[in-house]
Amino acid sequence: MISRMFEFELRAADGRARAGLFHTPHGIVPTPVFMPVGTQATVKGIQPRELSEMGASIVLSNTYHLYLRPGDGLVARRGGLHEFMRWPGPLLTDSGGFQVFSLSEMRKIDDEGVTFKSHIDGSLHRFTPEKSIAVQENLGADIIMCFDECPPPTDREYVAESLVRTHAWARRCRNAHKRADQALFGIVQGGVFRDQREFSARIIMELDFPGYAIGGLAVGETKAEMYPVLEWMDDVLPRERPRYLMGVGDPRDLIRGVARGIDLFDCVLPTRLARHGAAFTRDGRINVTNAKYAEDDAPLDAECDCPTCKSFSRAYIRHLLQVGEMLGLTLMSAHNLRFLLNLMAGIRAAIFEHRFTNFATGWLARYERAEGVI
Repeated sequence: MISRMFEFELRAADGRARAGLFHTPHGIVPTPVFMPVGTQATVKGIQPRELSEMGASIVLSNTYHLYLRPGDGLVARRGGLHEFMRWPGPLLTDSGGFQVFSLSEMRKIDDEGVTFKSHIDGSLHRFTPEKSIAVQENLGADIIMCFDECPPPTDREYVAESLVRTHAWARRCRNAHKRADQALFGIVQGGVFRDQREFSARIIMELDFPGYAIGGLAVGETKAEMYPVLEWMDDVLPRERPRYLMGVGDPRDLIRGVARGIDLFDCVLPTRLARHGAAFTRDGRINVTNAKYAEDDAPLDAECDCPTCKSFSRAYIRHLLQVGEMLGLTLMSAHNLRFLLNLMAGIRAAIFEHRFTNFATGWLARYERAEGVI
């Protein structure tokens, strides 16, 4: 039985696309939703107040990084992550698994957990399912994640072996989880293989989590391989629980993910692109550092309502980036985040009004024509 503290209300559907409300102790999250990533307990260059003003309803932080610095014990002593970073709304923490497994040469996996070296100073650490849950309980996010193994998505033999660990670790996470004010989500793995995905989903669903993540995608497979996995999961996962596609933030993937039944997304893409001078626009992505924008007085996107686009020109932002001024990164990040949050608001409205297919088709046609995709 799932606590009403984490009730998921499905309010509308249009095809596979769903719109709803996910209740948490720190507020209600309207879905489908994009979660800005605050890896180190901050969304780079953006204050919590600004996140709220631009429409963010939930933020993601990273267990691995916060465990290493400043330490989950310190965060707990400061009142938990909400108080520490002054974000009053819902929070999600990942398990640290993806970061640990991405260390490659710096970690060793066994059936009990993972031993790894810190990317900061080379010090030795160990994560087990129980340790990941303990760290996340110290951090105190509303939604926490099971510790799982993220295998190469197209290696069938490795995927099959890793599922044994992931499923055993999910049971251990379930047993270790004690805080009733945190929702523990299960993670379905299985690479790009339908039988493995459906097998994993059945095992994870038996543990009756309040939400389910689809892990191990956007890690090297093609889009043609990723999208069918989402459709398989839409057919299998319970409709009354939220579905979370981890690590996806390209506008096209958000739309196509929603079209396949996904409710939650996260990605560092908007702020990472900002640091490299790239901005989202309705007519595709642009790189403001290009010389052609040196005397361009237009906003980044004439249709965007963010403070950056209301007040500053491409020419000015390019200048800031060229001379290394921090304001340039802040303005770019604020725009890219607002762009994705606006997109998700538009998607939610379209689902409620039963015009999602037309919205998605028109939006993608314009964006991809500019990107040279069609």
